[in-house]
Amino acid sequence: MKKELLLIICILFMALAVNAQASILKNPSAASAPQDDILQLKETSYSFGKIPQGRPVIHVFEIVNTGKDPLMLENVQASCGCTTPEWSREPIAAGATAPIKVGYNAYADGHFNKTVTIYYNNGRTKALIISGEVYKLPATAAPENASVQFLKQTNQ
Repeated sequence: MKKELLLIICILFMALAVNAQASILKNPSAASAPQDDILQLKETSYSFGKIPQGRPVIHVFEIVNTGKDPLMLENVQASCGCTTPEWSREPIAAGATAPIKVGYNAYADGHFNKTVTIYYNNGRTKALIISGEVYKLPATAAPENASVQFLKQTNQ
């Protein structure tokens, strides 16, 4: 009797699982995008391209509250200290947009790829990515020209 009951429960569970899979196949966007996700990003990544070493750069990401209630950003956190996010601590009204300003200090030369995580709605997250290539500036503004010194000496 116990084996028969267990078998019936397993069959019901499998039927529910198959039904759930069938509904996802009919509407795949329902599985990938939760209906209650009210924070939308106009862009999720930005490349600064080539930037000179020691010159900070800034990009402003825009978020949109697509919900019916105000949206509160709990935290915006960068993956390292070289990246600094700034955002408003005020609630974002329904249908409104708000900026998140992300700065990068460009201290170290070479390629960079940094992540900024947005925390909202009690544990939900979204990620922003900045990238680029930092190049070293020459030690002097222009290469030294030896003929300039020669001309100065001959004119005296």
